[in-house]
Amino acid sequence: MMTRRELLASAAAAAVTPAFGQAGNKLLPAKADCMILLWMAGGMAQTETFDPKRKTEFEPGRPSSEVLSTFGSIPTSVDGVRISEGLERIAKVMNRGTLLRSHRVGDLGFILHSKHQYHWHTGYAPPQPVPVPHMGSWIAKILGPRKPDVPAFVNIGQNLEIGAESDSVKAYTTSGFLGSEFAPFNIPDPSDAVSAVRPPKEFSELRFKRRFETYQHLMKSNALMASGSDAQKESLLRSVENAHRLLMSPAAKAFDLDLEPKAKYDVYNTSRFGQGCLLARRLVEAGVRFVEVSTEYIPFRYWDTHENGHTRAQGMKETIDRPVSQLILDLEERGLLDRTLIVLASEFGRDMVTEGKPGNTVQDQVKQPDVMTEPKHYGMHRHFTEASSVLLFGGGIKKGSVYGETADERPCRIVRDPVTIEDLHASIYRSLGIPHDYAEVYEKRPFYVTKDAKGHAVDGLFA
Repeated sequence: MMTRRELLASAAAAAVTPAFGQAGNKLLPAKADCMILLWMAGGMAQTETFDPKRKTEFEPGRPSSEVLSTFGSIPTSVDGVRISEGLERIAKVMNRGTLLRSHRVGDLGFILHSKHQYHWHTGYAPPQPVPVPHMGSWIAKILGPRKPDVPAFVNIGQNLEIGAESDSVKAYTTSGFLGSEFAPFNIPDPSDAVSAVRPPKEFSELRFKRRFETYQHLMKSNALMASGSDAQKESLLRSVENAHRLLMSPAAKAFDLDLEPKAKYDVYNTSRFGQGCLLARRLVEAGVRFVEVSTEYIPFRYWDTHENGHTRAQGMKETIDRPVSQLILDLEERGLLDRTLIVLASEFGRDMVTEGKPGNTVQDQVKQPDVMTEPKHYGMHRHFTEASSVLLFGGGIKKGSVYGETADERPCRIVRDPVTIEDLHASIYRSLGIPHDYAEVYEKRPFYVTKDAKGHAVDGLFA
């Protein structure tokens, strides 16, 4: 349910947004009906997770340049494919999907998490002269809700108030010019998700009904939104009506994790991220079209491993291993995996000594000594934009496959089949039946789901 502040903020945004129109698009045959994005916020180190290199133990006096991985590798359920230790459960489900090891993110100059997160989620590098929609909002707008009583797009686990970088996070967590109707339904804390779909306890049913009717009247009479196009006003009104319908619907039970059997809940309950994976499964079962579950971006926490990288990566792997693998198994057991596209990704990778792309000098942001003297120096600390790993399951994706390759020695460049953000997005959209050149007309020009319609789906990812 929208708070008064959120409602007024939506009204203000809609008031300055011109109308848009459809450019005339034709959908493709879809392999997936819905999508779950598992977002490793902060920069997941590829060599510590899904693209391990030779392990080097910590030893005082050892040159930092010798360290490629700080964990050993383990076999997976795919012959000859190994991933990092600490991901034993995910290793067992790798035969259900594809491991993409050659994802190359954008070259955006000085590296900022907010810039790369914006680029990945919208497909457009900031700054942009127009408010660009999140991928989930595009999918919600193009495909609509799978069921009318639940939101089309739910965003789980990311607190939008994180201090100095709050505005940067909010900049890509938006429906942009598509209108309030397609904005994400935000659930920062999945353990308390049910409170977002219940009227306040102090409200009687009659009082709640009358307040909703008052909101409707104020919006229809332009008291809340005196300017803006008719399309944007209608979109805002529909967003409030959709929220009210959810609060009154039995479908709201999908948000209540207390209804999950305790044994199953305990498997997922590694963290808020784990609870978010469980909530995502319940929401997909209930008919939500697009769900994002984030490990949460907070500077210098979680995957943002600027020091003590080995210890932090170990903790993050403990956070994701059980819930990610259980999500795959649960969807498979329920007959939902083939029609659900699951993507696990991060804004970039990490390396101990290379900042950015090899040979493309950018400003260093971490003081990694040439020689390690303390355990805090051990691990992947710098932003690496040349290569990162992505997991894909369901939605027509190949099973038991690896796509792309990076060099075994530093600088671990991509040596085979690079996949850009545009091409990865085109592949995601193809799975859902959306062509890469789908567009909406905004300010009298087409605006595409992949930047300037340049993305092309990667055939090698699909069965």
